[in-house]
Amino acid sequence: MISFSVQIHFTNMVSTAKIKSVDFYRKIPRDLTEASLSGAGLSIIAAVAMTFLFGMELHNYLAISTSTSVIVDRSSDGDYLRIDFNISLPALSCEFASVDVSDVLGTNRLNITKTVRKYSIDKHLRTTGSEFDSGPVTNILKHDDEVDEEYGEGSVTLNARNFDRISHQHSILVVNFYAPWCYWSNRLKPSWEKAAKIMKERHDPEVDGRIIMGKVDCTEEVDLCRRHHIQGYPSIRIFRKGSDVRQVPVTFTYLLFLCIRDEHGHHEHESYYGDRDTETLVNTMENLVAPISLESPILSLEDKSGKTAESAKRPAPREAGCRIEGFVRVKKVPGNLVISARSGSHSFDASQMNMSHVISTFSFGKKISSRVMSDIKRILPYIGASHNKLNGQAYLTDPEDRANVTIEHYLQVVKTEVMRSSHQLIEDYEYTAHSSLMHALSVPVVKFHIEPSPMQVLITENRKSFSHFITNVCAIIGGVFTVAGILDSILHNTLRLVKKVELGKNF
Repeated sequence: MISFSVQIHFTNMVSTAKIKSVDFYRKIPRDLTEASLSGAGLSIIAAVAMTFLFGMELHNYLAISTSTSVIVDRSSDGDYLRIDFNISLPALSCEFASVDVSDVLGTNRLNITKTVRKYSIDKHLRTTGSEFDSGPVTNILKHDDEVDEEYGEGSVTLNARNFDRISHQHSILVVNFYAPWCYWSNRLKPSWEKAAKIMKERHDPEVDGRIIMGKVDCTEEVDLCRRHHIQGYPSIRIFRKGSDVRQVPVTFTYLLFLCIRDEHGHHEHESYYGDRDTETLVNTMENLVAPISLESPILSLEDKSGKTAESAKRPAPREAGCRIEGFVRVKKVPGNLVISARSGSHSFDASQMNMSHVISTFSFGKKISSRVMSDIKRILPYIGASHNKLNGQAYLTDPEDRANVTIEHYLQVVKTEVMRSSHQLIEDYEYTAHSSLMHALSVPVVKFHIEPSPMQVLITENRKSFSHFITNVCAIIGGVFTVAGILDSILHNTLRLVKKVELGKNF
């Protein structure tokens, strides 16, 4: 029994000895170790090196790295590109301002209004009223049939000398601003003179004094037409004597009231866009006269409270400006976005058109929130630098230079996709822009040539795995410890050798 226990104990000792034989970290008795000053110095240096390298590795682990590749644009055929813009044109009236879109596939959309808003602005680019409403303007207006009968002169010829005087003598002054070379002015002339003659017979200006119809030749009275920001011919304006109160029948739907005011807030004039045949013109004039009492002119200016309305001055702005803002969607093919003066029943003098403009916003793609953009810029500081490259750019010509100048912008658009580590996909469009001014043979415009790139930039956010971080930390600790041990051994043996040499010992 005793021999069996001894045998078991001997077997355990042998097993333990075998296990200990594979120990990689054999211990040296403390009594056999020796501390040295050089070893302490190397230990401190090794600890500092480990700490520094660990901090660098931790910073590298926490930092976000990206990989960039250029691939073919992955957009489908049905995808559209959104263009947001905010452009101020200090010399183009909202009355005729039009936003048109075309492309190489044959798309041609004219005078887009559904997603575009217009605001009248002064020469300082400040809005002068609420949103400009173009109203139900038709491109085909009714005119009298062309006949050879003599119609005579029924309207009063106005000029810079008598305009203000006549406008103050009558409650309503309706003026046809025309140009003799204009086709539409010549189409309007017979019906205008007939209507003026009929109204003069019905409401004698000398006796009645409520309404008078006049005309202004804008080729002779350039300053007068410019003062009333006339840009298209013919333009029919309705001036009311000294009051900004408009009394118009509900059925009178073909009058569009321009929000053009003087410094006191008074309406300077109204603009007529209805049919131009004699019958319609006469009915329009009668509707204007109807609310005005056939009494003294002073009574016709009084409101219901009996207070006399203050006479409104008519210092019209030198330029009639327009701010156009909104967005359009276009196909991702080369195309144009054009801002121009457009009308199906007016003519324009190219030499009098000034397409100077200031771009507040011009960008592509969906709007990215400021929070998301700041997060992206933290990763990619250069991203978004060309997202709105034309922002704040001004393209102005000399106001005194009336030469017809077209301003063209050539834009090359590149799509950029950023794939976040959270699998969030963010789209951004950046572009290059080159602009030029050139004399136009026809009516000048502002044109944006847009050319989307067939390639896109794909930026992927990469984060290091935690296992990679732990592996590098272990490598740092082990590497520094090993190198420090080697250096300590070399330094210790060198010092021992120096001491032996000093004592004269030979080996």
